[in-house]
Amino acid sequence: MAIFSPTDRDAAAYPIQSLFVPFPFVCFTLAPATDIAFWQSGNLMWQNFSAWLLLTGLVFGALAILAGLMDLMRPRTRPLRPPVLSCLLYLIILALAFANSLVHAGDGWTAVVPYGLALSAATFLLCLICVALSARKYGRLAWRI
Repeated sequence: MAIFSPTDRDAAAYPIQSLFVPFPFVCFTLAPATDIAFWQSGNLMWQNFSAWLLLTGLVFGALAILAGLMDLMRPRTRPLRPPVLSCLLYLIILALAFANSLVHAGDGWTAVVPYGLALSAATFLLCLICVALSARKYGRLAWRI
């Protein structure tokens, strides 16, 4: 039987949302690569890859939002919560990816070039900004963990 000291009970808990958040970033980073591959080759396989990457990113993004709402109710996750600006950017990224998914639902060349490729690039750039903002906070908290 383990006996916890008061400092152990007050330690920060690991946020559940941290399990789901990386998946959309990976999927939304690979989507521009597959769009460029489709643009250069014209092979429809790359368009299908882009559509599946966007769908997977949106599904895991929705799971991350649900897990984030659960983490809001847990007071022990307070030190590891992302900044508000990162949360807003994450929601904007998901909205942009949803619009991109609707564009990719089209058929053939016009589903990717030029609007799908532009939306994928914009989503990727917002992902980089969001990761940079979140990394600053986690870098400051690293000494506490």
